[in-house]
Amino acid sequence: MTQRTVAVVSAGLSQPSSTRLLADQLAAATRDELVRRGNTVQLRVVDLREYAHDVVNNMLTGFPPTALREAVDAVTGSDGLIAVTPIFNASYNGLFKSFFDVLEAESLVGRPVLIGATGGTARHSLALEHAIRPMFSYLRAVVVPTSVFAAPEDWSGGTADGALRGRIGRAAGELADQVELRPPASGPADPFALTTDFLQMLGRGDDAPVN
Repeated sequence: MTQRTVAVVSAGLSQPSSTRLLADQLAAATRDELVRRGNTVQLRVVDLREYAHDVVNNMLTGFPPTALREAVDAVTGSDGLIAVTPIFNASYNGLFKSFFDVLEAESLVGRPVLIGATGGTARHSLALEHAIRPMFSYLRAVVVPTSVFAAPEDWSGGTADGALRGRIGRAAGELADQVELRPPASGPADPFALTTDFLQMLGRGDDAPVN
């Protein structure tokens, strides 16, 4: 069996949070789909409200505290990413954007991503396509076609109704498709690793004489 890791980022600010509820249901559906295909799956949940101060400190100093470093590594070292935000003023909330702002450049290139959002009215669902999808496209992630929005009327007794459940299942299947197209992740890239040897850094070729 192939080991797969799926990172789940939730930017909900309240407790309990409908954003976290949607993130958990997307994660469970993706896990179940990957397991059905013969994979073992580890879910790594990043609840951003727990890292709000660390994210701000990282933006001010350029260095992540230890706890935030572990959360970032969970995202950048995953096989796939589920990212869910509440919609504020027709876009993602500031904590969601700030977290992805502190990631290393190109750390999400080629990463399969499933995007989701919650809001007080279904009219906010357009933010998924005009704000959230473009952000991940700019980061050169591979965003699956189906995005998932949940308004208050989509929940029945704390569970997804039929229409929302269908969207969750379709999006989870698309994320599983993309994850399986790629070799298993080897973990986060080392930001201090050398990509060239010392002579190349000095501008010398392999056959250049050394004085």
